Amino acid sequence: MEKKLQGQIAIITGASSGIGAGVSKSLAAAGATVVINHPVAATKAAADDVLKEITDAGGNGISYQCDVSKENEVQQMFADIVKQFGTVDILINNAGLQRDSSFENMTLEQWNFVISVNLTGQFLCAREAVREFLRRGIVAERSKAAGKIICMSSVHEVIPWGGHVNYATSKGGIMMMMKSIAQELAPKKIRVNSICPGAIQTPINQSAWGTPEALQSLLTLIPYQRIGQPEDIGNTAVWLASDDSDYVTGASIFVDGGMTLYPGFSTNG
Repeated sequence: MEKKLQGQIAIITGASSGIGAGVSKSLAAAGATVVINHPVAATKAAADDVLKEITDAGGNGISYQCDVSKENEVQQMFADIVKQFGTVDILINNAGLQRDSSFENMTLEQWNFVISVNLTGQFLCAREAVREFLRRGIVAERSKAAGKIICMSSVHEVIPWGGHVNYATSKGGIMMMMKSIAQELAPKKIRVNSICPGAIQTPINQSAWGTPEALQSLLTLIPYQRIGQPEDIGNTAVWLASDDSDYVTGASIFVDGGMTLYPGFSTNG
């Protein structure tokens, strides 16, 4: 892969598995030094496995434990990374989870937990990243932009999802937060965009693809007739983090094989 991100420092939250791990590998292959964030001690081994795969391939990075829903931990993470590497150039706001329930049975704990990680966590990390971007300013040999934030949203920022109201709400909130930040910070040459994955083959949604019958049912929702892979998201993240997309800000990029094209209407409804 072309080293489009050579010399840049990237924090990827929720990167010990799934999409976050895939994005970390793609950014490292493009030359970035990656910070593989994971939330708790129990996820350290998985984060270290991702890091080993990256370093074995010639890339650079570290793993770092931080619960993105905790303000003090997020602030400490950014302070530590700036101290170690001098700055942060790229934030991939990826950490996210599900606690599914029918609406009438959803508990306040389920609601709050998903919102605190998926939405508040993105706010806290983006705020610290912006503070660092503004402190440093533009360094032409690093990037045309002062900094890049990529929010990991979902097709469910536009597709309602019964039984997952907390998750869909968090993603709709990410969409409006991203656009509002992008509008406010564009004059300061900070670019903010979202990637909106469709069905990606990761552990979080294994029930949707883990058997031939489940996969075939899933493919009825995907016009392109394949399930996505983490590298599909990683390749998009590299582009959005690079100067190739310097005129792109405030955009939701759907990487979904056409899931948002209302495939049920492809045969006239």
